[in-house]
Amino acid sequence: MASRAPYELVAKKNTTSAVWQYFGFLANEKGEPVNTDEAICKLCDKKVTARDGNTSNLRTHLRVNHPLTAARMHLAPSSISATVSTPPADTDAGPKPTTTKSTATYTQSTIIGAFGKTTKYKRDSVRWKTCTDAVTKYLAKEMVSFHTVEKKSFKDMVKVLDAQYELPGRKHFSQTAVPHLYIKVRDEVQVLLSEAESYSLTTDMWSSVNMTPYMSLTVHTITPEWKLESKCLQTTYFPESHTADNLAAALRVALQNWQLDEKKLSAITTDNAANISAAIRSLEWPWLNCFGHNLNLAVTNAMHDNRQKTERAHGVCRCIVGAFSHSWQRKSELNKKQVELGLPEHSLITDCATRWGSKLAMVERILEQAQGIRHVLSDDRRSSLSLTWQDTDVLKAVHDALKPVGDFTDILSGEHYVTSSSILPILQLCRDNVLALSEYDLQLTKSIKTGILKKLEAKYESDSVRKLMRKCTFLDPRYRGGYETDASALAETKAELQAEIVNLENQAPAGPVVIIRVEEGEAQPEPPRKRVTLGSLLQKQADAVAGPIGSVEDRVGAEITAYCLEPVIQADKDPLLWWKCAARRFPLMSRVARKHLCVCATSSPSERVFSTAGKVVSPQRSLLNPEKVNMLVFLAKNLD
Repeated sequence: MASRAPYELVAKKNTTSAVWQYFGFLANEKGEPVNTDEAICKLCDKKVTARDGNTSNLRTHLRVNHPLTAARMHLAPSSISATVSTPPADTDAGPKPTTTKSTATYTQSTIIGAFGKTTKYKRDSVRWKTCTDAVTKYLAKEMVSFHTVEKKSFKDMVKVLDAQYELPGRKHFSQTAVPHLYIKVRDEVQVLLSEAESYSLTTDMWSSVNMTPYMSLTVHTITPEWKLESKCLQTTYFPESHTADNLAAALRVALQNWQLDEKKLSAITTDNAANISAAIRSLEWPWLNCFGHNLNLAVTNAMHDNRQKTERAHGVCRCIVGAFSHSWQRKSELNKKQVELGLPEHSLITDCATRWGSKLAMVERILEQAQGIRHVLSDDRRSSLSLTWQDTDVLKAVHDALKPVGDFTDILSGEHYVTSSSILPILQLCRDNVLALSEYDLQLTKSIKTGILKKLEAKYESDSVRKLMRKCTFLDPRYRGGYETDASALAETKAELQAEIVNLENQAPAGPVVIIRVEEGEAQPEPPRKRVTLGSLLQKQADAVAGPIGSVEDRVGAEITAYCLEPVIQADKDPLLWWKCAARRFPLMSRVARKHLCVCATSSPSERVFSTAGKVVSPQRSLLNPEKVNMLVFLAKNLD
């Protein structure tokens, strides 16, 4: 770098570009620039042309000769220092006066910042609508209060993200944005359902935090691409008495509102409540009782039958969990013992009266931490709790009976994969393996297993339910007829499916109508002429020789026979993926497969709706009107 010149440079006046802090001009006796078209670099004293204040050459000079300075300028624009030389008081006499500097700082404003200070997006602009739609989706999907948009921190965040966007108030989102988004998503769901050949339903009742009653309804269908879709249709206010007639009327109105044909309904899955069961019977809809509720009732009844043997042990477990939950000192001591004894650092779990799985979790955790619990309680003189060896034996017997069936509820509670076809195989697995009695089982374990299996099988004794499950299982390529030991039942299932397919074919529409809109005066394109080939001529001759195609009954029978000869796929494979590949080989059977494999084994989808609804109708939002609750729950469940 060249040595600095022994003279001072003056800055260009009225500049805003950061590049001028590295350039200046030679000054005359009055401290004014001699030639403003020729700037001098303060770093290397080279002259650079800058006619009419153009900074292109100046920036090029910095990039080529001083790249580090150029990079620093772009990353963090510095302030501009202007050096002003004070003219001498008397230029004719005395020594040359000293030069004083006065520094003026100018901040370079960005383009976005400059516009943000002056203009805002218009409410009819695309950008304003895009930002508002994003905030609306956030409010609906994350289930937060409309008051969020009026909180200072939220406004400040939005302002930092885009200073030109002016956030509307909560009334706009509540009365305009959310209803518009609801209509848009509802139309998308309506299109999905209009294309469905068949569908299934789940429903349940729920009361909000302020004891407002609601009915949920979810729909499940398999798309033409063989994807199982689940949608929440509504969470409607239900102030009427929950009688069978009122429930049946509400369900029928719901289907009418969504333009769903009852003839396309595969089945509806509900719990075992007497009122909803009677409502479905009066509607004459195919019905499947929830496997989760059936298993819960079976376990609860089996435990109730053996309550004299298990009541004390379970009571001690609850007391121990309460003692550690309400004492930080005991909890801290247990943590220390877990480290000393090499136990998993887990917290204790309490049970819930309506969920048998929580009882299993409580017992399992107590047995896991039994050694540490004994050490803590033995050192605490104030505590009279103790887990005796008899209690431990009872808990082990209960654990051995409940653990094998603990995973079934979770496996069959899905709504995005096929579940109904697995009910019969799981029941058979329970009989032959999971709940089968072993010579090593304690008497209490045997009693609980026997009680669970007896009650669970009793829930599926209904002839109509049994037939529905057989159809679902037969149409699943993981099972087909291999599970069925009764030859007459298998033959009956095939005959029913054959009749069902024939009925569907007789009712089949001519196909989707494609509407082509032609503007007035626009010439309609002529259909392309089909080229005559040798293959097409020979096909006509072959068709004439072969005669007419067989009847629908014959084709269905041939497809069922060929389907039964197909190899069974692995249990962890997706049956819908198999049908997606095999639909062309089995065009008739694929229709009933799409119809029956969309049925849910449990009513968990509706219960998940209420888990979402509980977050929407929180104690802080307990005054939301039912119409708004329906919109918000619908959006929270169906928005991507």
